[in-house]
Amino acid sequence: MPPVYSATPTACRARGDGYAGSVSVPEQTVPALTVSTVAIDDVESTLELLPPRRQLLWLRRGDGMAGFGEAARLEFSGPTRMTDAAAAWRRVAAAASVEDGIGVPGSGLIAFGAFAFSDHSPATSVLVVPSVVLGRRNGRAWLTRIRAGNDIDAPVPSTRSAVHSAPVAFTAGALPPDAFLAAVDAALNRIDGVGLSKVVLAREIVGRLTGPADTAAVLSALATGYPDCWTFAVDDFLGSSPETLVAVTKRTVTARVLAGSAARGTDAATDQQASLALATSAKDQDEHQYAVQSVLAALRPHSPGVTSSEQPFTLRLPNLWHLASDVEGTVADGSSSLDLIDALHPTAAVAGTPTPAAVALIEELEPFDRGRYAGPVGWVGGDGDGEWAIALRCCQVEPDGTVRAYAGAGIVAESVAEHELAETSLKFRPIVEAFAG
Repeated sequence: MPPVYSATPTACRARGDGYAGSVSVPEQTVPALTVSTVAIDDVESTLELLPPRRQLLWLRRGDGMAGFGEAARLEFSGPTRMTDAAAAWRRVAAAASVEDGIGVPGSGLIAFGAFAFSDHSPATSVLVVPSVVLGRRNGRAWLTRIRAGNDIDAPVPSTRSAVHSAPVAFTAGALPPDAFLAAVDAALNRIDGVGLSKVVLAREIVGRLTGPADTAAVLSALATGYPDCWTFAVDDFLGSSPETLVAVTKRTVTARVLAGSAARGTDAATDQQASLALATSAKDQDEHQYAVQSVLAALRPHSPGVTSSEQPFTLRLPNLWHLASDVEGTVADGSSSLDLIDALHPTAAVAGTPTPAAVALIEELEPFDRGRYAGPVGWVGGDGDGEWAIALRCCQVEPDGTVRAYAGAGIVAESVAEHELAETSLKFRPIVEAFAG
């Protein structure tokens, strides 16, 4: 098993059934990786190759990457977890020997990553370098092998049939519906438009896997049911997010901001009415603009000419309409995608505005740790480019089979507590239905 490189404190820990034997190593020590990428015949479906647990996946509309095994693992925590990750990844990339004849986003050296929402979260933030990557983008497919030191090449996985586990029954977590309504009312009493304009409150639901714990079938259900979302899996943290936090490709930076939502209609006429009502809702437009402005403000130091679409558009998902805006610019200061997720997180879409006041209220009103929910999840390449989503419509599967799913709603002055509760129920649907077997 590969060593685990921990940024704080600097240590190398041998992997086993648990973590054993911590050995101090110099801060500059990084794994010396050998990377080789070759073209292969088109990959029809990487979903059929995924192992039962601890999958590595980044997929949208059939394009993306699946990782297998671990060549290296880097762990981070605390307020500097993302800046530590950016610095560590630069060292890893500089020490790697890479042969990549494909040269598309996701080929060559990559790591899959997931970061905790809170600076104080006990949840570990990780970058996982797989031993094998199968990728597909725009009709081109590739195989990447990554090995540390003198390790032998890992085998390419073979197709298998995912085992559908027994349906998972979810129940309310630490903030049941009545308590969530009270938390929304408390937030409304604190919103004054000056010190606090918006806060995003979340709640959790909890279930437990029984029988065969094969979550590959869950990922397949998410990828099939929500093809326009980023279906992801890192370290038993999985979901299908509609919101791109940031993507960087050859200095071009893009993001998609989602804030403001409405339930889909029951037929074509009511669905159109729901979309129109969302597009013309002053409450949702205000909530959306808070989120857009927070992204623009965070990106401008790195991309002075960054712009957003003039008006938000309505984005249709299987269960919801969202107000959406696209953001685009050019990176002017050499920042990597890891540098930019540090600059952007947390956005107003998942925290509120002003951010410090919103985060303080979240910590006061939410009686649970968000873990990696609403944090950045995605991948980074050896050149620093990458694609990162905000971890939404997601859950963490714990070693004992406990499944914790999360959903939130943006609270502004015009919010109605019962409507916000209903919104969170709609946002739980992708995970609840995927675990229904």
